[in-house]
Amino acid sequence: MENSDSNINNEILQMMNTEDTEAKIMIYHGSPITDRKSTFQAHLAFVESFTQVKNVLAQLKTNRKIEEATHNIYAYRIIDQERDNKFDQDYDDDGETHAGSRLLKLLENMNAKNVLVIVSRWFGGTLLGVDRFRHIQNVAKELLVKHNNK
Repeated sequence: MENSDSNINNEILQMMNTEDTEAKIMIYHGSPITDRKSTFQAHLAFVESFTQVKNVLAQLKTNRKIEEATHNIYAYRIIDQERDNKFDQDYDDDGETHAGSRLLKLLENMNAKNVLVIVSRWFGGTLLGVDRFRHIQNVAKELLVKHNNK
């Protein structure tokens, strides 16, 4: 595994602190990692409703590099105060089978609240097997820890 040294990685790093102007939600971007030419990068936003989840996803997809990712896997957990503080939570694999459910499990294990985590994967042509799940978990966890949602 190598750290970002390709053009795509450099462009991704330049997206730090993108702001969703419509919903005024800050989107944080983690450092990408590359393994066998596949690149993984996590994105995180603190959200309080499914509408905000949709807004953040739409905002991310205005970035051409993120829109063109092979997979944009996401999971979210939101406290629903109208339902005795139970969680509204869901995920989307975006074609990366089982990745979304594993991402949601990470959020549950970290007791993350009011957060949306997206992991973009740009496929590099080599199947990674279960290593892809490790990379998805690692980039997501790193960003969650960095922003104190432990």
